[in-house]
Amino acid sequence: MVLIGGTSNVGKSTVAQVVAEKLGFGCLSTDGLARHPGRPWRTPEWEVPAHVAEHYGSLMVDELITSVLGHYDRLWPRIEEMITAHAAEDRGGTGLVLEGSALWPVRVARLQVPRTAAVWLTADDSLVSGRVHAAGSYEAATNEEQFLMDKFLARTERYQALMIDAIDRLGLDRIDAGLGQPAAELADTVIAAADTQTAVGRSPSGR
Repeated sequence: MVLIGGTSNVGKSTVAQVVAEKLGFGCLSTDGLARHPGRPWRTPEWEVPAHVAEHYGSLMVDELITSVLGHYDRLWPRIEEMITAHAAEDRGGTGLVLEGSALWPVRVARLQVPRTAAVWLTADDSLVSGRVHAAGSYEAATNEEQFLMDKFLARTERYQALMIDAIDRLGLDRIDAGLGQPAAELADTVIAAADTQTAVGRSPSGR
């Protein structure tokens, strides 16, 4: 089992899919277990629900962080149960790549499960904001729409800063996904890190 964590819009889903394809594993996202208010920008296929706009429009950044971390805290027992059950399966079973922001470093580091690795993807805030601005057509958006995107990005940047602090404090593996590498190259880096780990999330030399 390979766990891939990271903040929103850092490229987890794309890299996880490639890792799964290379290893012949299944691929799932923690978002499929329970959904927290998602992206607050519209696309041609999707309108922002009123409750999502209210969530980002009414809460301060600290409150947004408290909300999302609380959501992940409530979700963790289900994630841990999934990881534990899959890791205990017979070796002949299909492997699994699980990705999601809910894979908080402190909780993952406590796992005592066999044949399980974990890495976190990180990227400069400018790369993440560029992706969000492109997805939400920021320059053409209304002031209200830009405000919601700005709040989402502020929460995302704060989340990543807290996540990196936890990763580095615990000596876990993280990979810079913002250097322009193609997804296939990032996937190879993830697999290489997973192969060398002696405990969940930890390589002998650290990263």
